[in-house]
Amino acid sequence: MKRGKEMSVKSHLDGLASKLNLKQEEKDKVDRSIDTLASRLVTYFNKNELNNHFKFGSYTRGTILPRKADMYSDVDYMVIFKNPNNYKPQTLLNHLKDFVNYYYKSSEIYQSHPTIVLELNHIKFELVPAKIDLWGDIYIPSKSSPFEEWMKTDPNAFNKKLSDKNVSNYYEIKPLVRLMKYWNRLNGNYRSSYLLENSIVEDYYWNCLNIKDYVYSTIEKMDYTLFDPQGYKDKVDRAKKIVAKTKEYESENMPYTAEEEIKKLFPDF
Repeated sequence: MKRGKEMSVKSHLDGLASKLNLKQEEKDKVDRSIDTLASRLVTYFNKNELNNHFKFGSYTRGTILPRKADMYSDVDYMVIFKNPNNYKPQTLLNHLKDFVNYYYKSSEIYQSHPTIVLELNHIKFELVPAKIDLWGDIYIPSKSSPFEEWMKTDPNAFNKKLSDKNVSNYYEIKPLVRLMKYWNRLNGNYRSSYLLENSIVEDYYWNCLNIKDYVYSTIEKMDYTLFDPQGYKDKVDRAKKIVAKTKEYESENMPYTAEEEIKKLFPDF
């Protein structure tokens, strides 16, 4: 192992966070697929059927993980129908399913309510049907509510919130999000990516100056409820113990041992 001043918990986390950022080559492939998808939507649906369509979610925020780190990484794509006949969500989902079956016959396609999932070799799309009212409010299918078929959404509102938080925290929030999403992925993806990102944005980080401080703070404050699975509770407890041990090694001036300890939580890939 190469040893020197550069070897530390901070350097490992900085390096890993950088690797977890989508590289330009992979981004170019995804962008080409998005452009193709957009073009095919316009061709397949006539101008009287679609109001708008666009990407949203973690890809637009720069917090999506590369496929090498998370095979379930996906791009959220919203398709807003004019829907003059006030079709129910399932009808619009069927329209999207017919569309992807027409253009992507050899790809894996399935419904995961309330989306149609299109899985290509290098990326997965989640197509979300939507409608818009006279005031410009967007509605998507309600996930599981027996009381309402549609729920109101503002698909890109969170982007500014995360970006502002990132700027006001030394540009460490996006790297922190990627690291915690990676930890979440390694531990069974128990938490939804959006809720995880939102909890990070809503948190406060006193006296945090670098990625190591932010990671320690986030893990030390992690919690669970009585109703969470025991397996998840065990993983959170393990994470806290590893951070405590890592800090102990650092306090004893054992940077290499500390780095090996934190790698138990955030291994290289």
